[in-house]
Amino acid sequence: MKRVLLAYFSRPGENYYYGGRTDLKVGNTEVLANKIADSVTCDTYRIQAADPYPHDYDATVQRNVREQDTNARPAIEGRLPSLDGYDTVLLASPIWNVRAPMIMTTFTEALDFRGKTVHPVTTYAMSGLGTTERDYAASCPGATIAEGLAVRGEEVKDADTEVKTWLRRIGLPAR
Repeated sequence: MKRVLLAYFSRPGENYYYGGRTDLKVGNTEVLANKIADSVTCDTYRIQAADPYPHDYDATVQRNVREQDTNARPAIEGRLPSLDGYDTVLLASPIWNVRAPMIMTTFTEALDFRGKTVHPVTTYAMSGLGTTERDYAASCPGATIAEGLAVRGEEVKDADTEVKTWLRRIGLPAR
């Protein structure tokens, strides 16, 4: 049986919502990660920024642009998990400005993904998986980058069927 790690980064607070804004107590990616964790046997690891992202949407967008422009590696709070014993890693994050937040690159570059199968999982407003497949191929050398799942942020609460169908398709049958 495959051992699966679901590592996710999610940001609550003011978020994009159908062209406007809404205040989320739980970030969209965390909602999606919980749906996955409730559907398949896996361990979970929440990636948290040592310097938390602002509650304000526009301030978060500005910080993200600075981090992307400078190719930053934001620090992660706490100890990173070991990937020993895992066959499959699901890397879940929002898509900000067409790519995963730079903290995801901090995470992937800090660990050895050789021999692992990596599935990108994203929540998005307009960019689907964005550049995650290419970015993870570069930052997870030796890993197999496999089929991802992208769910529009506004639709995560109703994504149960989509999640279960994707899990079956990638060979992680829902429990």
